[in-house]
Amino acid sequence: MFIQTEATPNPQTLKFLPGREVLSGEPMDFRDEEAAGRSPLASALFSVDGVTGVFLGSDFVAVTKNDTDWSHLKPAVLGAIMEHFLSGNPILADGETAPEDSGGEVFFDESDAEMVEVIRELLDTRVRPAVAMDGGDITFRGFRDGTVFLHMQGACSGCPSSTATLKNGIENLLRHFVPGVEQVQQV
Repeated sequence: MFIQTEATPNPQTLKFLPGREVLSGEPMDFRDEEAAGRSPLASALFSVDGVTGVFLGSDFVAVTKNDTDWSHLKPAVLGAIMEHFLSGNPILADGETAPEDSGGEVFFDESDAEMVEVIRELLDTRVRPAVAMDGGDITFRGFRDGTVFLHMQGACSGCPSSTATLKNGIENLLRHFVPGVEQVQQV
């Protein structure tokens, strides 16, 4: 089994591509060992000293580290991923399924429903695929008084360029296509 790696804009996160499906459905973000209990793969990665986050996408695993050097951590992470896939163990524990939308409660005024639908469509077709290429995900959380609230996960969470992505990329895109959108904020 050959696992490719890719750098992400977040220097603390590397993207690992095992060359097969990782997770069907919505991506899952694990920020601690307790949450990782739902996934044997995420649990195995958290057992590697220095791992602080695991994000499972459709065909990749993004791993976030503490201050440990990647040259020391990368072989152990590659070994844990390879061992998991060769074992045939499931990605999620028995009976667990990836949530439809794991980010929490969505809020907006019912009178803005049409606008919210357009915002979500733009996010799903233009933003999320691009962000997934960098090992992360961005999900819609709400809309109020011209402000779109988004949740960043995986490599996007804590990334030094996330503010630029939100303000220069996503905000400009939404303001261009959706009259009424004034700004974008991270939640």
